[in-house]
Amino acid sequence: MKVIICGAGQVGWQIARHLSGERNDVTVVDSNPDLVRRATDTLDVQGLAGFASYPDVLERAGARDADMIIAATHSDEVNMVTCQVAHSVFAISRKIARLRSQSYLDAIYSDLYRRDHMPIDVVISPEKEVAEAALQRLAAPAAFDTEKFFDGEAQLMGLRLEEDCPVVNTPLRQLSDLFSTLRVVVLAVRREGRLFAPNAGDQLFVGDECYVFAPNEDIPRTLEVFGKKSQKQERLVILGGGNVGLAVARALENSGRRIRTKMIERNRACAERAADALERTIVLNGDALDSALLNEAGISRADAVLAVTDDDKTNLLAAVRAKSEGCPFAISLVNDPTLVPLLQPIGVDAYINPRATTVSSILRHIRHGRVRGVYSIGDAEAEVIEAQVMSTSSIAGAAIREIDFPEGVLIGAVKKGKEIHKPSGGMRIEEGDVIVIFAMAADVARVEQLLQVSIDFF
Repeated sequence: MKVIICGAGQVGWQIARHLSGERNDVTVVDSNPDLVRRATDTLDVQGLAGFASYPDVLERAGARDADMIIAATHSDEVNMVTCQVAHSVFAISRKIARLRSQSYLDAIYSDLYRRDHMPIDVVISPEKEVAEAALQRLAAPAAFDTEKFFDGEAQLMGLRLEEDCPVVNTPLRQLSDLFSTLRVVVLAVRREGRLFAPNAGDQLFVGDECYVFAPNEDIPRTLEVFGKKSQKQERLVILGGGNVGLAVARALENSGRRIRTKMIERNRACAERAADALERTIVLNGDALDSALLNEAGISRADAVLAVTDDDKTNLLAAVRAKSEGCPFAISLVNDPTLVPLLQPIGVDAYINPRATTVSSILRHIRHGRVRGVYSIGDAEAEVIEAQVMSTSSIAGAAIREIDFPEGVLIGAVKKGKEIHKPSGGMRIEEGDVIVIFAMAADVARVEQLLQVSIDFF
């Protein structure tokens, strides 16, 4: 498939990395020649320096015979015009745009994106994606990472193993024997910075970061087995009243959950805008690093603090300060993946990577209907894929032990009809089953070949 990616920043580069790795014909367009050079030097892609919304630039990028265009520049307006030009001049069939301004995302204006108006097939909102990720982290405070699958009926959770974890030093095979009725699968382990798919003989050690998959009904017991406690969130302090903080506060107000929320925002105009937009959230104007202001917000009585300013270092420092003032749980927004290894030593419990959430959302839409969900782990090191098995797939009718999966691939669960099953070697994968698969980045293309849902299949 021929794809044009407009914008070679963090999100555009990661999408180009995924698609080029799957042997698609990818061209990256950006007005910054240095970013284009970085993409062409590190990836198997073509590059073009220029303004993505200009018809002559898209022409030179190969828009005449492109199958898809992804507009992910830093400007909403450029992304919108790029999709319009791609549609009106070049008749590109699939157009995805990243839009950040809330006004463009308001449901009452959704008619704007009709094909006879501003023809955008999929609108991706980083702020909305990050806000949803923040809500998931708050709903599962024992996990440093979490994502929902099977229409919200199951979860992937990242759990850090402490010394009091009951299953430390236990081989995974024995773990399955001890808790045979528990439908939980350890899909991945990060140890000393390296992420890998474990085998049945591997043990779990203190300090390991495990990615486990379980249906919702089994999550309380799963947390107990891994030495974690379910904590009810009733008081929250949000640090940062920008688009992300405002989206989280709005979502909490609309959810009906009885969470008392306070917000701290340094910029006065931004604080006033948040205060006007929110009904039950108390908004304080000031520095989130100010101990006196944190105490005024009741940080010592809060169940969690969510640091979502537009600066990574401020988020980390504010989270550490909040914990030093008595808050038991801290979530930080982190754009720079190189900062993630610092989180545990300084006491930050969970993080949200906006790039990973946006990339996951774009990939989900790129891979069409048969792939129902994609979640990118770490710095695009691996993916968790939810897909429906088609009759044309080579795995349809085969027992799991008979499927030639690469070594870095594991099945987390199989949904047959309405029932979610823990996979076993003798289980047969049938047409219509929905499966969740963990795959290291290098193995994703092979997994999609087995599923026959590779994007070039369409």
